[in-house]
Amino acid sequence: MTLGFVRPARLDDVVEITRIQLSTWRVAYRRLLPQHILDQLDEDWITRRWRDAIAEPPTPAHRVLVAVEQQESPGGPTSAYVVGFAASGPADDTALAPDEDHTVLAKAAAITDVLVEPRWGRRGHGSRLLAASVDLWRTDGFTTALAWTFADDRVTRRFLESSGWAPDGVSRSLDVDDLLVPQVRWHASLETEEGPSVTAM
Repeated sequence: MTLGFVRPARLDDVVEITRIQLSTWRVAYRRLLPQHILDQLDEDWITRRWRDAIAEPPTPAHRVLVAVEQQESPGGPTSAYVVGFAASGPADDTALAPDEDHTVLAKAAAITDVLVEPRWGRRGHGSRLLAASVDLWRTDGFTTALAWTFADDRVTRRFLESSGWAPDGVSRSLDVDDLLVPQVRWHASLETEEGPSVTAM
């Protein structure tokens, strides 16, 4: 029997979170970012970043969640695998486009990462991560959620759209080694129990 669930990340998840981020980026973003940028991702720096995010979050509303797939064999041992993660917190300047008014940040949460390792995709792990995040945002009193995606990241865009999110008309471009990579911002209202919804990812 297979069971999927979400829990808060622990320090002993850091290595696996880093591995998932590196492997997923190198697969999902290979057509969006220069190959040499993906090859040069600093594993040690990413590991330190996740360790700090879990051990010393800036506020109680900054959270890292992990998706776990648990497999039980009749009469045998139970195996559990961290297969994805999500990171979010109060929206800050990184949620803004250049020269955008800060009023958009009022009562807004921002999801900075939601990744499921490709080999574990289409099992609902992304949906569970997003649903758990939404519940926590509402508990914290946020009324809106924001997320940036690469304009050409069709998988993430399709996932957010099917989960009740929509582009809010704001865009920006990231300068990646002199290559401008366009991004689109998405938003979802948290004020109704009906939305956002979730679908499998």
